[in-house]
Amino acid sequence: MAEAYEPDIEQLMDSADVCRVVGLRVRELRSDMGLTMANFARVAEISLGMLSKIEHGQTAPSLATLVRLAKAGRVPITALFRGLDEEHDLVIVKAADGHEILHEASGPGRFYQDLGTLRGPNRVIEPMLAVLAEPDEVFPLYQHPGVEFIYMLEGVMEYSYGANSYRLDPGDTVQFHGEVAHGPVELVETPVRFLSIKVYPSSAE
Repeated sequence: MAEAYEPDIEQLMDSADVCRVVGLRVRELRSDMGLTMANFARVAEISLGMLSKIEHGQTAPSLATLVRLAKAGRVPITALFRGLDEEHDLVIVKAADGHEILHEASGPGRFYQDLGTLRGPNRVIEPMLAVLAEPDEVFPLYQHPGVEFIYMLEGVMEYSYGANSYRLDPGDTVQFHGEVAHGPVELVETPVRFLSIKVYPSSAE
C-alpha cells in the first residue's frame, strides 16, 4: 500500500499556530520598518495593548484588524500568514507498494498501479504504472479531461491517438490532450510497461 504522510488538519488549522505565525509576521514587519510598537499601533489604528497581544500570539485578530495591520506594513494580507502553508500533503509510494487500480481495461495480463494521489476535492495529477502482457487482447480507447504524458519503460506497442497510431519503444515519450480518443491498439513486444501521468485542468478554468 502507498505510504502517505498526511498532516493532521486540526493541527494545521490550530488557532494557536495561526496567532503565533501572524504575531511573528507583524513583529517582523514593524522591525523592518524601524517603528516602535506605539508608532506601529498608531499607523495601524489599533490600540497598543492589542498590538502587544497580537505580536505575542495571545489573540486572534479580526479580519478588519488584519487588514489594518497589512495596510500599515504595506504588504498584502496574505503576507501575514506566511509560514502556515509550509506543510503540504506528501505521498510516498515505496517500490512495489502502490495499490492496484480496478481500471476500465483491467483483466488477465493487464496490471495498473496507482503511484500516489494527493488529497483534495479535485484531482490534479494522476500517476500510474501500466503493465500489459497479453499481445492478442483488444483494448478500449479512452477520453478524459486535461493532458496525459506517457513514458515507455519496456516492450513495444502501437498507440492510437485520434485517427493515427504511433509505435512506442522503450525510452519514447508522448504527450497529448486527453479529450481525443487514445489507447494501445497493438502490443508488438511484451510485456509492455509504461508510466502514465494525467494532469487535470484546474477547477477554476
